Amino acid sequence: MALPIEEYAIIADTQTAALVGRNGSIDWLCVPRFDSGAIFAALLGTEENGHWTVAPAGEVTAVRRRYRPETLVLETEFETADGVVRLIDFMPPRGEAPDLVRIVEGVRGEVPMTMRLRLRFDYGKVVPWVYRERGDLVAVAGPDAVWLRTPVETRGENMATRADFTVGAGDRTSFVLTWRPSHLPPPEPIDPAHELGATEGYWRGWVSACTYEGEWRDAVVRSLLTLKALTYAPTGGIVAAATTSLPEKLGGVRNWDYRFCWLRDATITLQSLLYSGFQSEALAWRKWLLRAIAGNPAELQIMYGVAGERRLDEYIADWLSGYDGNPVRIGNAAAEQFQLDVYGEVMDALHQGRRAGLKAEDPAWGLQVKLMDFVEQHWTEPDEGIWEVRGGPKHFVHSKLMAWVAADRAVKAVEEFNLDGPVERWEALREAIRADILEKGYDKKRRTFTQFYGSEELDAALLMVPLVGFLPATDERVVGTVEAIERHLLQDGFVQRYTQHPDTDVDGLPPGEGAFLACTFWLADNYALMGRHEDAREVFERLLALRNDVGLLSEEYDPAEGRLVGNFPQAFSHVPLIDTARTLTDAMAPTEARVREGLK
Repeated sequence: MALPIEEYAIIADTQTAALVGRNGSIDWLCVPRFDSGAIFAALLGTEENGHWTVAPAGEVTAVRRRYRPETLVLETEFETADGVVRLIDFMPPRGEAPDLVRIVEGVRGEVPMTMRLRLRFDYGKVVPWVYRERGDLVAVAGPDAVWLRTPVETRGENMATRADFTVGAGDRTSFVLTWRPSHLPPPEPIDPAHELGATEGYWRGWVSACTYEGEWRDAVVRSLLTLKALTYAPTGGIVAAATTSLPEKLGGVRNWDYRFCWLRDATITLQSLLYSGFQSEALAWRKWLLRAIAGNPAELQIMYGVAGERRLDEYIADWLSGYDGNPVRIGNAAAEQFQLDVYGEVMDALHQGRRAGLKAEDPAWGLQVKLMDFVEQHWTEPDEGIWEVRGGPKHFVHSKLMAWVAADRAVKAVEEFNLDGPVERWEALREAIRADILEKGYDKKRRTFTQFYGSEELDAALLMVPLVGFLPATDERVVGTVEAIERHLLQDGFVQRYTQHPDTDVDGLPPGEGAFLACTFWLADNYALMGRHEDAREVFERLLALRNDVGLLSEEYDPAEGRLVGNFPQAFSHVPLIDTARTLTDAMAPTEARVREGLK
């Protein structure tokens, strides 16, 4: 079985990513794109489905690992009775082809090492034909071909490639794996040592644009690097995660393919990049967004492929046993759902971009006007909501809230940027949606917003009410909602997405999942805006403590098991980390200034 999710690290080339385990095994890699077929799929099956392990041959007594500062170059040190060896893993920013480089360095003593490479194409299903060509090892099947270049002598064994070698102190040897379409000539070889220096320089140069200098800079930088790792550079699209089918509940069925671009991520991703100093990435993401949603507003999808593809058909890869026995899903049928909230998120993303100084060239505004026409006509309809429920559409309060956001940002676009639009009509729409939410989505007796109209269920997505400007955080209706969430959705200090019990079938799935990390970050934001600074800091520090040893978060956390769960690493966890760090820094700065003033 694969390692616990938190025992993996990510390396990436801004077009795809690999997961490297603490044991030196790469158990997940899709090429040439995030959403392509995996050539290593042991993460969702067994070693027979593809992996690449470089590790000491004998017993390992200790493992230490880190990213080289402000990079995605991963170092793993293995300590054995014979000595210490360091494994350096990275993917150079994409050039001619995707390259995966593994460098082994001797630190102390002489350590016997083993290398086991088992290539399986199409998510672990296809066994390639392997042969040698001019000293290189080549694996070919259908459209895929992979080259392995190394000075180490290799041999075939049990439908895999193996090597045994010894590394002494000061020794260095390398392995380079390169994918290329099988009909093309061999890729040009690369120099591992040169690429190591160039890759370090690339990441550090990129991070140098970061403008955040607060208390949590290291965590913010690591999260920004993770977002960059999840970016498909040719188009500017950002995938939700590098993986598919990592479960939200161990042994359950809540596991989906997250290797696509969600529109609702647009607002928070765009804001995080802009406010952290990365305008070029934000501009690329905005251009991707406009290309993806171009066309009939009625055909707007909640997610797209990394190049804007719309067909994301879902099927079960039944030849894979799954992580902890979960079904493995390729594609995502939720792409066909109607989720009203995405219209608000798109409108907000484009508005925040204008506010931050991104050029308002466009067809963007004309497209936004068309989006508003759709919102006007359809905001009263039920939808599947932010959590992509599969239990049927309802009048979700969060969806109505984001319809209000769409109208609000449309009005503000006219007011702040002198754009042309029916502002009086949009103002009336904004007020109509607001009144509807306050009448039907707020339970006066229980003093809380509810999950959907007429329900008694709770939904942590309503923590967004003050964050999008619908009500101030100190409003009694927000305070009451936060208190209700604290009573009913807070588990061991972490927030569940929504009420789940056997009597509710809102999401059409069996109850039970981990705490949702983004929602917990939103709770910290609410505390900060309410002036509950110590509570905000406590929640934020608790969340930071969940990061694995190299600073990564998945989508959810299982308090009972003490495990990260869900797809990994998750953009929807790292983006709110960045935002909450900034919110807490800004919210506490006046307090700290008063303290310093009092000490004078």
